[in-house]
Order: sequence, then C-alpha cells, then structure tokens
Amino acid sequence: MYLHEVPDPARLLREHGLQVTAQRLAVLRAVSSRPHSTADDIEGLVRGEIGAVSRQAVYDALGILTEKDLIRRIQPARSPARYEDRVDDNHHHLVCRVCGTTVDVDCAAGRRPCLQASDDHGFVVDEAEVIYWGICPDCQKTARQKQSTRSRSTTP
Repeated sequence: MYLHEVPDPARLLREHGLQVTAQRLAVLRAVSSRPHSTADDIEGLVRGEIGAVSRQAVYDALGILTEKDLIRRIQPARSPARYEDRVDDNHHHLVCRVCGTTVDVDCAAGRRPCLQASDDHGFVVDEAEVIYWGICPDCQKTARQKQSTRSRSTTP
C-alpha cells in the first residue's frame, strides 16, 4: 500500500486509533510525496505546507505513524533514518554510496522468501531488511565526466 493510493488519510488515521491532526496529515503527505526522506527533509516539507510546526511535533508524528505501520522507517548504515509509505510488503532498498539516493527494490526471489532464514534459531521471522549498496547512474556519469576532464587536461 502507498499512502497516495489512500482516498481518505484522515479516515486511515482514525482506523488506526489516531487522532487526526494537521501535523500527522502533513507528515503522511510529505512521506508519500518524497519517499526515503529524512526527518529533517520531512520537517521542511511539513513546515512549507502548514507553516509553523515544531521539530518535536514532526518527530512525534513520525514515531506514532511508524508504530502504527502507516509508514516505514529504514536506516541504512552510516545514514540518517529515512521514511517511506510502502509498508505492506517485504521490499528492499538500493542506496548510492556517493549521494545517498535510495530506491525501492522488489525482493529478488518473490514476495517473502527472504523471510526463510537458513537457521532461524527459534525466532519467528516477520521481516528481512536487505540493503544493496552501489553507485547510482547520475554519480557514475559525474565520475566519468570528471575522469574525462582530468584525462584531457593531462594530455599534452
């Protein structure tokens, strides 16, 4: 489920036992419009939409919306937490080592096979988090351009 597919976000909040507030609605819209944004990014989007809002109100909204499984929090290594509205499947992420761009990647072997650990040690596994790391196409292009410029400037 993506939040942008939900016809009535206020109803969704109520169905999850949450009071409908301007901050929560604005946070939902921000996460939906810019998946994989950091809390600071979301704070800026919310402030742009509803005006004055405290950082704590945004963090509180992110916390409760994550707790109620309306949004998902991911935290790639060496990166701030990011939020997304794709919550109903076990997808993974691809992160650029240079610019931090983060994109969704469907599970390579189907809907939920990665939940079958080779040895679960008695755990009931309900989520797997896989993060693929690499260099995005834009950063690859920039690196090639820099290399080309260096090559031309060192050629006599």
